[in-house]
Amino acid sequence: MSALVRRYGWPITLFMTGTTAVWLVVMVILPALVMVEYSFHPNLPVTKRGGPEDYYTLTNYAALFRGIDLTTWTFPNDFTVFIRTIWGASLVTFLSLVVCYPIAWHVAKIAPPRRAAVMILLLVIPFWINEILRTFAWYIILAYQGPLNAALLGLGILDKPVRWLSGSGGVLIGMTYAFLLFMMFPLINAIETLDTNQVEAAKDLGAPTWQIHRRIVIPHAKPGIAVGCIMVFVLAASSYIVPALLGSPGTRWFTETIYVWFFEGQDWPRGSAYAFILLTLCITFIMLVMRLFKVGLADIAK
Repeated sequence: MSALVRRYGWPITLFMTGTTAVWLVVMVILPALVMVEYSFHPNLPVTKRGGPEDYYTLTNYAALFRGIDLTTWTFPNDFTVFIRTIWGASLVTFLSLVVCYPIAWHVAKIAPPRRAAVMILLLVIPFWINEILRTFAWYIILAYQGPLNAALLGLGILDKPVRWLSGSGGVLIGMTYAFLLFMMFPLINAIETLDTNQVEAAKDLGAPTWQIHRRIVIPHAKPGIAVGCIMVFVLAASSYIVPALLGSPGTRWFTETIYVWFFEGQDWPRGSAYAFILLTLCITFIMLVMRLFKVGLADIAK
């Protein structure tokens, strides 16, 4: 706060902090509070709200776990979708890290400035297009008679076309692509601050490439890795467009279940409870990543 005052003065600082606070309260805090309030009530018609049948209850939260039988390994559909979403979002996060790390290393430390700028531009340009259109593009690419199958068949890699959109493969590919930049830029920013002399010294001492990355680059880039993992997991777990367009009925995402309860089932309390459970999951993941990488909010803010 004091740094902002010294740089911009009191009037501009108060305007910036005030508008930010209003935006957070109106767009984030109040909707979340309304959602939480809804989640603790039974689903009643408008005429019965506030009456004797309207009371606080945990029924909407318990509904997600109702029907679990560990003796027969039987799980209700909503809980199965919830677990699938956790697993899928974690897998998308891992794939994004695997894909982005070598590119981020090349852009930050190997490529000349001009080539690095061109590579970043090529990465950014596709994201100027609306997310729905980009997802539809992947729908066309991954279609049974789409370009991907045609190319793989032409190269002799496949004997027959693969139904990419009949399982989770299309969703994982689409999400990894959709959230690529949210992993890429934190990694580039973190790796750019690494002193190249440390890498050169390790090479001079005979350290192999994998050991240089394990002992020097990755420990230095921990804040960037943490930020990237947090961003990608939260966006993947809360995504609706990609699983709705690239998924199948057997690969429904938890956000689709929330949508069904809100708009098709007209059960806003249960939809609110499920949405709050998803929010709690994302917050828990953030805390786990910060603890795993041993970084704090100050490290992430860098």
